[in-house]
Amino acid sequence: AGLEKKSLVLSKDERTRVAYHEAGHAIVGWFLKYAHPLLKVSIIPRGIGALGYAQVQPKDQHLYSTEHLDHQMCTLLAGRAAEQLIFNNISTGAKDDLERVTKIIYGQIVKYGMNSKIGTLSFPDESGHIEKFYSESTAQLIDEEARKMVNDAYSRTLKLLEEKRDLVETVAQHLLTREVLRREEMVELVGPRPWAEITTYEQMLGEAGLQDEDDEPQKKE
Repeated sequence: AGLEKKSLVLSKDERTRVAYHEAGHAIVGWFLKYAHPLLKVSIIPRGIGALGYAQVQPKDQHLYSTEHLDHQMCTLLAGRAAEQLIFNNISTGAKDDLERVTKIIYGQIVKYGMNSKIGTLSFPDESGHIEKFYSESTAQLIDEEARKMVNDAYSRTLKLLEEKRDLVETVAQHLLTREVLRREEMVELVGPRPWAEITTYEQMLGEAGLQDEDDEPQKKE
């Protein structure tokens, strides 16, 4: 997103909106199990296109489950949802977030076969090709499924923020006072995350294996 530019001055209203927007990202990412672990949140602008940012811990991960992608989407949508919750309107500040959400959703549907209605199909990228790889009716269904998925994710994100509204306020006020929120400060403000960090797909599979073992009926002696 570029270097921080303290010379870029926001109005009081813009700064407040950015603080709640970033607080939304922080809270949803904190309470969703497969979201990327938070390292830092800032409302110091990095340019016109990045008036605030949330920095997350990079993961040594190459495979993503539907739960991982869903929690990524919800975290990205959380800035827009926080604006709606707090101000009862939305702004243009979520543009980059929405572009990333759109890429994730269409990737699930078109590339990775993760949508039940479209099925286990992976359509080639049509750029540079004259031939179309699916019909107009399939294209319409893809768009319908994409809208359904994003609307569902947004509704769940908004519900989570409503439940955690007091914590959104806490984080936003911290940002308005100090401009930056680091992980250890997040723990002090809202408490530790509800579960241990899962940073690799192998760890996720290992956890799933443990759950399967827990679900197995105990043998009687």
